[in-house]
Amino acid sequence: MSNLDTVVRSPRPTPVVVATSQEIRDRGSIFVGSAYRATSPEEAQAALHYHKHVVHAGKDVYEISAWRCMVLKLGRTGLSGPDDFELRTGFDDGGEQWAGSKVLKIMQTEGVIDAIVIVSRWFGGTLLGPTRFRHVETCASEVCRKFNKVVEMDESIQTLSTLDDLLATLREELDTLKPNTSETRTDTNERPLMSKAHDYSAMREALDLSKAKRLIHARERAIQAVKSLIAKHKGQNR
Repeated sequence: MSNLDTVVRSPRPTPVVVATSQEIRDRGSIFVGSAYRATSPEEAQAALHYHKHVVHAGKDVYEISAWRCMVLKLGRTGLSGPDDFELRTGFDDGGEQWAGSKVLKIMQTEGVIDAIVIVSRWFGGTLLGPTRFRHVETCASEVCRKFNKVVEMDESIQTLSTLDDLLATLREELDTLKPNTSETRTDTNERPLMSKAHDYSAMREALDLSKAKRLIHARERAIQAVKSLIAKHKGQNR
């Protein structure tokens, strides 16, 4: 087998549902929205295939989907900024005519990018008429808002981790500038121990964005305070 065949045949990472909506039940039909990350139309199709054939394997479900992906333009490197990228969008009615475009419109309204949103409908035997589109839009709106909160939370945690590392480094530097006392190390060859990494999993699970923002603000204030102390000690040591 050639290397190319190996790459082509190698499995993609399993898609992971990022957000789901609450179920809507109406006269036997069930509607629920799901959102996956997708940085390209190909990833969107892979997630849709997984949702159809793994998550809902063997079930008779309408899978209404839409995707919006920011991709690199052909021949561009990305080094020239936003002009190197283009937004690619698409939708699939999934057997529910005219429904896919409605999901795409919701994604545009909510500003969801690099994602595929799938609204699944189990048909209960009773025709719902235009009401079915309202249910599709409700599920899509809810899951889009949840998706955006997850993205914002992940970005906040990444910011917090960066600030934690910077604060630990600055505290190390400050420790080396302090005069030796009974409370400080006398072995100058021994580096101060790094603080234990913070666990933000509970905050992420709760999607507590207000707490994340408070923590970011607190870290930024702590960094400024330590920088001021470093500057003060350096001035005293001159």
